[in-house]
Amino acid sequence: MAGVISPSMPVWVVENSANGKRAFSSFNEGLGKVLRFGAHGHEVLERLRWMAEVLAPTLSEVLAAHGPLELKPLIAQALHMGDEGHNRNAAASSLLLKKLVPAALESTVPQAQLAQALSFVAGNDHFFLNLSMAACKAMLDAAHGIAHSSLVTAMARNGVHFGIRLSGTGDAWFEAPARPVDGLYFPGYGPQDAAADLGDSAITETAGLGGFAMAASPAIVQFVGGTPAQAIANTLSMTHITLGHNHAFTLPAINFGGTPAGIDARKVLDTGIVPIINTGIAHKDAGVGQIGAGITHAPLECFALAIGALADGMA
Repeated sequence: MAGVISPSMPVWVVENSANGKRAFSSFNEGLGKVLRFGAHGHEVLERLRWMAEVLAPTLSEVLAAHGPLELKPLIAQALHMGDEGHNRNAAASSLLLKKLVPAALESTVPQAQLAQALSFVAGNDHFFLNLSMAACKAMLDAAHGIAHSSLVTAMARNGVHFGIRLSGTGDAWFEAPARPVDGLYFPGYGPQDAAADLGDSAITETAGLGGFAMAASPAIVQFVGGTPAQAIANTLSMTHITLGHNHAFTLPAINFGGTPAGIDARKVLDTGIVPIINTGIAHKDAGVGQIGAGITHAPLECFALAIGALADGMA
């Protein structure tokens, strides 16, 4: 898995080197008042403009000096350092910075511009999240399009609907109402202020990271709620609805077993266990932005609809 950057836009492009498939994601803006959680004020727009005009060209030149980044080993190392690949990316973001700094020092980027860019990355523990998302999408696309397969290859939500795709049902999405998020709120906010679950970052759980890898990240409970024991229990519960484990991504807390990976929609229906998701919480009103983080689950109805469609296609 190799990551490159568009020189003209704040976008990561990730290529699966085994099959040439590509996925992309925007840059992570940080927490709080950010566009991806619905904030759109002056400071949001100014940050996005700076990211396009300064950060993207800077990192593009740095990556040109470094060469493609191998993301899979970096994610695997971060799991051993307390990340889970969705809501905690402190280790992965630090490892990314460690990779980039030597190339940055060898680049021709003006020192002041370089200092600005690297300081932004260093100050945003979630910066790696968007690379993780694009890497997971590239991995899952390799499994899409297998006839009659009940493997889930995407999960996404928009604050109103939650949708999944199956490998064996083409481009169809199977939707149900998005669920609320149970979590911890920033000061001054509570459940009455929250929108329902939203975002495309659940692609990480679809690939076996995030909520599926919570056993790697006892500290995540300080951000999303719960206890370290519950984090381990959440990972173990996901083994009942997956086709196997990803042994490239191992978890020290479960004797270096691989993350449960490959959600099988049939197993979800058979067990009644639905995928767990670590996520941010957006305010229900446009313009406010992120107000917390927590845990939610995919709605069972999506899986029932998907299996119904799969069965109809096999009849």
